[in-house]
Amino acid sequence: MILFILLVVGPVVTVVWLFFYDRGQKQHSILRNFPILGRVRYFLERTGPEFRQYLFSDDNAGKPFSREEYLAMVLPGKYKSNLIGFGSKRDFEEPGYYIKNAMFTKQNEEMRVDNSELVNTRHYVIDDEGLFTRKEHTEEIPALPWLLPEDEAVVIGPDCEHPFRARSLLGQSGMSYGALGKNAITALSKGIGMAKGAWMNTGEGGLSDHHLAGGPEIIAQIGSGLFGFRTEDGEFSIEKVREKAALPNVRAFELKLAQGAKMRGGHVEGAKVTEEIAQIRTVQPYTTINSPNRFNQFSDYPSMFDFISQIREAGGKPVGIKVVIGSKSEADELASWMEKTGKGPDFITVDGSEGGSGATYRDMADSLGLPIKTALTILDDSLREHGVRDRVKIIASGKITTPDKAAVALALGADLVQVARGFMISVGCIMALRCHTNECPAGVATTDESLQKALVVDEKKYRVTNYILTMREGLFRIAAAAGLDSPTQFNRSHLVYMDERGKAHPVHSCREHVSS
Repeated sequence: MILFILLVVGPVVTVVWLFFYDRGQKQHSILRNFPILGRVRYFLERTGPEFRQYLFSDDNAGKPFSREEYLAMVLPGKYKSNLIGFGSKRDFEEPGYYIKNAMFTKQNEEMRVDNSELVNTRHYVIDDEGLFTRKEHTEEIPALPWLLPEDEAVVIGPDCEHPFRARSLLGQSGMSYGALGKNAITALSKGIGMAKGAWMNTGEGGLSDHHLAGGPEIIAQIGSGLFGFRTEDGEFSIEKVREKAALPNVRAFELKLAQGAKMRGGHVEGAKVTEEIAQIRTVQPYTTINSPNRFNQFSDYPSMFDFISQIREAGGKPVGIKVVIGSKSEADELASWMEKTGKGPDFITVDGSEGGSGATYRDMADSLGLPIKTALTILDDSLREHGVRDRVKIIASGKITTPDKAAVALALGADLVQVARGFMISVGCIMALRCHTNECPAGVATTDESLQKALVVDEKKYRVTNYILTMREGLFRIAAAAGLDSPTQFNRSHLVYMDERGKAHPVHSCREHVSS
């Protein structure tokens, strides 16, 4: 009898109660007129993204990443492989960039690469896979690091007391502790550290012990909120710059002027600001943080260059800026001031408008700033036209998640490449689009202790390592196919652009495109 009441009477009573409750409420029009159907509608609306992602959208649909793009980040991390069978799923009727293949490619032994010190990592091996089950185990494997030789490292700030010598063409873009939880930051740190040569950008939330846990090279980012570099009163502290610069892992500093998904300061919901995060940032715990739209320490190029010089002199290490390019005139103005003053950043991280964020506004993410391919050509052209390109390195960021996309970015003008969401996905992100809520179901973009338990650092760190190694190997493989003995040699002559009619065009400077 009790079981009958629970299984039959209980649900009926609940439905009847909801019917009359919804009829009487005044907030939702649909529920007021159609109580039962309205509830079904809201259920389908809430679960729609999941159904579309896994059942209804094809492999090349879906934003910000399609299923195919998502798997191209997951599988290298888990299985240390990006092999496919049968053929590409790319739509070859669509316009896009292609990398020129060489008639006579390079042999592996001809490549200028340092693979002398192997990396110990782990990957998964599938034993049996059925419709509802999968049996797999992990194996420890030695892996090639695919590093640039020491004498061919990309040198940032050669005139600084302590230049940054990057032997990996790939690093992690800025992701703050606070936007991500401590388990995610620690797994990234340890995975990047094991991969050797790669770097980790702290994001604007300041440097934490979790960033240092794996011993990676660090780019310490300073945002307009000055988190980690401010006094109790919120003023800039040059002493904290000196403190961070004294750490051997900190190789450079970066001033974040803008980010692809938001042309303003950062935003973190109060629920994410734990006691530890508040202490690192010198803010009040569990209080929503909105950074200023720009730095209060400078308002034009001369004052910004002076601020850069102040940090460089105090720390003895390179200082760069993170920007989003909006126009050719804007890039020309930056390059012109660098030419006139002899000052400026040691590197420029250019983020495309397709870049991501832990929290931003839709209007900014959709319509502000230029995409990375356009921005790279504009910035590279402007720096060359004003004769300052040899003084500054360009780091590209913005949905560059696979080796071929990285190769295109290098050919369009970048010296190095940074990735954010590819690393998030390697530590478990399922693209739930809940980064701003502190309710990330995978335990990545959350500081909630109970949710973070899902992310096991000692398992995910290997996926980070594998993702980096697969990306770097892919870059050398593509370079060999293009007839180059190093991916550092990519330039625009190695690209063609196929238009909507199937006609291939050489990739010129942006000025040549305008004149033609």
